Amino acid sequence: MAVDTAVIGAGEVSDSHLSALAGNPRTNLVGVCDIDKERARTAAEKYGTDSYFDMDDLLDSADLDWIHICTSVQTHLPLAEKAIRAGVPVLVEKPTTETVAELDELAALSREYGVPVSPVHQHLFDPAMREARRRIRAGEIGAIRGIDLVYTGHTRPDEANRGTWVFDLPGGEFEEGLPHPLYLTLGAGGYPRSEDDISAQTSCYGDYGGRFDYDSAQVQYATAEGALCSATMLAGGAQNRTIQVHGEDASLIIDMILQVVHRVEGDYKNSSIGKVKQNLKYAGGQLAGLAKNAKLVAHASYSDEWEPKTKIDPHKYQIDRTAYALQHDLDMPVPLSEARWTIRLMEELREAADQPAEIAMTD
Repeated sequence: MAVDTAVIGAGEVSDSHLSALAGNPRTNLVGVCDIDKERARTAAEKYGTDSYFDMDDLLDSADLDWIHICTSVQTHLPLAEKAIRAGVPVLVEKPTTETVAELDELAALSREYGVPVSPVHQHLFDPAMREARRRIRAGEIGAIRGIDLVYTGHTRPDEANRGTWVFDLPGGEFEEGLPHPLYLTLGAGGYPRSEDDISAQTSCYGDYGGRFDYDSAQVQYATAEGALCSATMLAGGAQNRTIQVHGEDASLIIDMILQVVHRVEGDYKNSSIGKVKQNLKYAGGQLAGLAKNAKLVAHASYSDEWEPKTKIDPHKYQIDRTAYALQHDLDMPVPLSEARWTIRLMEELREAADQPAEIAMTD
């Protein structure tokens, strides 16, 4: 039976949810709700569903199996609470909440009412991340020793891609996007051993007239297994979205822009021939990965089938997997515990940014 679903919020980010729900054979899009009536009507007309202007009216009028919350982060907790108290499972856009305290309140409500809640961490389901995590689980590189994530070319704090509400955040639009690299680090390397094992540094490179606290951030932590994880995030500049996963036996380089994964192994420091072979292998792997991705894109573009689209669109993939979990009473693909650690890392960065520039660091 299809999962009857409604979306709260008809802004920019909701379009990914609406298109996925409208096309997914597992789901039935029954409504979109926004306090902006024109925006709600426009979205409803585009996707052939009903428009609502008040969440209470939606809950009273529709028999829902699932609600997606795609509003500003400041509204996530109260809206999710309404859904949970009504017995409706929730998918919440990132960042799930503003603070860990709010996240803990959300998790407590979920447990009390027995209603599943899951965060949107869609880039865990990018083709390259799915491949890399599969290879890690298969033991291809051995036990993980460390993670190095580089996320540059990020949006500047003074850009309002998600709406002017982001300007209420200490890091503006830059901060709004930080959950992506943070949950990717957690997804690749694991969770911190404890909150005491987290350290963070920030700086403000650009001139924003004192409106924002930071546009550059770095966080480090150690996992319970002893892996050292580091994430560096910079606003502006050339885009580089790379994750290096270092194992006992080999390393994986995950290119999040090209969506390719390359394995590095062996010791080449004393062999020029070895270095050349490694470079050729790397180039060949890049070409093979690009060819594979081109084939996936072509298939998805010219096929009316749903499954090929999930393989190239991480939003569609996560929504599909979560709908399947709801249909079969399974655990959510992304647990709230991951959202909690993501928000905890963000809190460390905010604390670092709140200190004087010369000591903007937590440990």
